[in-house]
Amino acid sequence: MSTQHGNSDTKPPSGSGSRLYDLLCAEQPYWNRPSDADSTPWNFRELWKSSGAKERLEKLLKESGNGVCADCGTPDPKWVSLTLGVFICIKCSGVHRSLGVHISKVLSVKLDEWTDEQVDVLVNLGGNNVANNKYEALIPENLKKLTPDSSNEERADFIRRKYEMLQFFDGNKHDPHSHQRTSSSSSQGSLSNLFSQDKRQYEKQPTRHRIGQKFRNSWGRRDSDNHKSVRKSNSLAGMVEFIGMIKVNVVKGTNLAVRDMVTSDPYVILTLGQQSVKTRVIKNNLNPVWNESLMLSIPDSIPPLKVIVYDKDTFSHDDFMGEAEIDIQPLVAAAKAHERSEIQESMQLGKWVASKDNTLEKDGIITVTDGKVQQDISLRLQKVERGVLEIELECVPLTQ
Repeated sequence: MSTQHGNSDTKPPSGSGSRLYDLLCAEQPYWNRPSDADSTPWNFRELWKSSGAKERLEKLLKESGNGVCADCGTPDPKWVSLTLGVFICIKCSGVHRSLGVHISKVLSVKLDEWTDEQVDVLVNLGGNNVANNKYEALIPENLKKLTPDSSNEERADFIRRKYEMLQFFDGNKHDPHSHQRTSSSSSQGSLSNLFSQDKRQYEKQPTRHRIGQKFRNSWGRRDSDNHKSVRKSNSLAGMVEFIGMIKVNVVKGTNLAVRDMVTSDPYVILTLGQQSVKTRVIKNNLNPVWNESLMLSIPDSIPPLKVIVYDKDTFSHDDFMGEAEIDIQPLVAAAKAHERSEIQESMQLGKWVASKDNTLEKDGIITVTDGKVQQDISLRLQKVERGVLEIELECVPLTQ
């Protein structure tokens, strides 16, 4: 997909908006200048529904051992492995994602909406101290444990040996595969029920998700899951330096290609660098609605976001249903510019102009809404006879 940005004659807004305009143009001088603000009402209902679970989660963070990363000891961990029951830092969370969700399903303490069932799983698993008593029971005396200053390569090696290969697991005391089923029958039931609920709730999931607060002093610091190959393609993710995260909401497809006689069973794969994640399959639908949000880490050298649609086949290879690429550098630049400003009001930062030279169905507007830098994109799928895919992008700083 070629990238093209419009050249608008609209004058920059006065006041605080113009200061952000100056920052933005300094980062990406070829962008459109911002125009009228487009505000979106705050979703108080979702915040209220998750408040009780978030309060319990905050209490868990204050328990002994949970105030530091279970793997490297970095203070104030902001991420959780729901399957392993450990609180981890942003650097270690990248390696955990590369292990696959069958070993470690990573959630954010602050960005994700938590349910009581999810918190119950963490309570039953016991937290960092209980987990480390199992997974670090047999660490050799000559092996150096991770520290907050450990390199990405050291983190990837240690965490894989700890949770994937179970080299430090005490087999005399624990089932060496219990981490895939959780450490107790109650946790197993909770996780099973939880994932079933997640699947049912996909259909109810709103298009827009609240994923955090304002961007402040995070990008500059660098605090620092195609098919059946998703897990393999993630194997190097833990060794890459990240500058932020991007939340991709795959909204819906329109008039997709037919691959099964008169219909298709589509799903979407997103790839960013060495990372790949996929949506669920929607059966017998050429106009599927996913409303499914997926998170990817943004590498220091920002690659394009690749989007591929497939038709799920049970007895043969999945069929190709189109692809596209998205240049996310303008969105990241907008996030950086917004972070350096003190502006709170909603406004338009720029747009990616639809033209015959790219695959946009309509202009991809970049906005700031409730402190979040977002972009809505409608893509005409390539190398296929037809199909449009609508997605929403949002940048998330590592410190959240």
